[in-house]
Amino acid sequence: MLEQRKHKVLFVGLVWPEPKSTAAGQNILSYINLFIASGYEVTFACAAEQTEQSAPLTSLGVKEQAITLNDSSFDTFVNQLAPDITVFDRFISEEQFGWRVSLAAPMCMKILDCEDLHFLRDARHQAYKDINQRGNNVVCNDVDNAYLYSDMCKRELASIWRCDLSILLSEYEYKLLTRIFKVPETLLHYCPFLLSDVDNKATKTYEQRFDFVSIGSFRHAPNWDAVLTLKQKIWPTITRALPHARCHIYGSYLTPKAKQLENKKQGFLVHGFVEDAKEVIGNARILLAPLNFGAGIKGKLVDAMQCYTPSITTEIGSEGLLPLADNIDNVRELWPGAIHNIQKSCDAFIESCIALYANEDKWTQASMRCHTLYSSIFNYERQSRELSDSIATIRTNLTKHRHQHFIGQVLQHHTLNSTKYMSQWIEAKTRLQQAQRSD
Repeated sequence: MLEQRKHKVLFVGLVWPEPKSTAAGQNILSYINLFIASGYEVTFACAAEQTEQSAPLTSLGVKEQAITLNDSSFDTFVNQLAPDITVFDRFISEEQFGWRVSLAAPMCMKILDCEDLHFLRDARHQAYKDINQRGNNVVCNDVDNAYLYSDMCKRELASIWRCDLSILLSEYEYKLLTRIFKVPETLLHYCPFLLSDVDNKATKTYEQRFDFVSIGSFRHAPNWDAVLTLKQKIWPTITRALPHARCHIYGSYLTPKAKQLENKKQGFLVHGFVEDAKEVIGNARILLAPLNFGAGIKGKLVDAMQCYTPSITTEIGSEGLLPLADNIDNVRELWPGAIHNIQKSCDAFIESCIALYANEDKWTQASMRCHTLYSSIFNYERQSRELSDSIATIRTNLTKHRHQHFIGQVLQHHTLNSTKYMSQWIEAKTRLQQAQRSD
């Protein structure tokens, strides 16, 4: 575990963690709990407003700190706190506040929680829109995706280089960074969700389960597209074959536009936020995740494994949850359900939904594969130990580590000089406007 001597950890978030709304919220909370269990004093700072779904961090012993963008009050706060480690919840947070941390606490270790690679998700989204709008179906893999080499890619890679360690959930993304973009492995740490083991004592049987379920925040573009795909391309055929089955759609931040998709006669029910995602997943017979784009590990599919609920998804959906292989067909049989490419046709996806829902033997076999695959990926004791050791090693040799990755210091130097003066200009302008309004 992490060293027991009392140290301070500062988390800088773009938003306050929402563990009941997003897998990202669950993941950042797992890191917070790891530091707390190891005796660290934890502070979470954020410039956004809290919501009803924000985690009650103070009940965990975490100090909450409201901060302001482009304001030197953050520098004073960091200088007084004197954190030993700062964790940024995404590269945008590091862009906004990383240079200030470096100035106020130069020997503070900086960690980037990548969650998923934003530039990868964005590139896939752009390619997907290209296909739909112009029929330009030429993207065969990520390396050939011209959108991959974007300004967002440059920004996110620069953030990774500036930080002392970046944590990646997906082995696929780890390999993408090291093989394609030549990021040194010593700057990266692969660590899937920090999750405990599960058992099947309280798991419902095939006969006790009913209907299909799909879940995910409506604010997240891949989830919203998946709901539209279900509604327009998949569910009409399923409901004709299984007229008594229903499809339940859950997710935080339900919009009127999403609610309008509901059709009770077709059994397509849009519920919105649910307090306990695992309860509704555990009651369903099958989880549907027809994701056309996205990145990272998908929390809904991990939840399904924990509930022994078979899932039917796409290659994007299963990414990060299967062993890497040159051809996904080589590992497809390990999936607890089915994986299909729906870019050109949803027919195979629909056929698997109908067959798995109606066949108890197939369903039972798929359900049992949930634990096999889950336990091959997630091991809390091993993962937490390896992450703790990686952090401790870099902290102990921080100066040497930075000398070995001097490109990051070069980027830090230029970012500091360019961002610092722009931020100071914005701060001065804001104060002038405030003064003028008060006159």
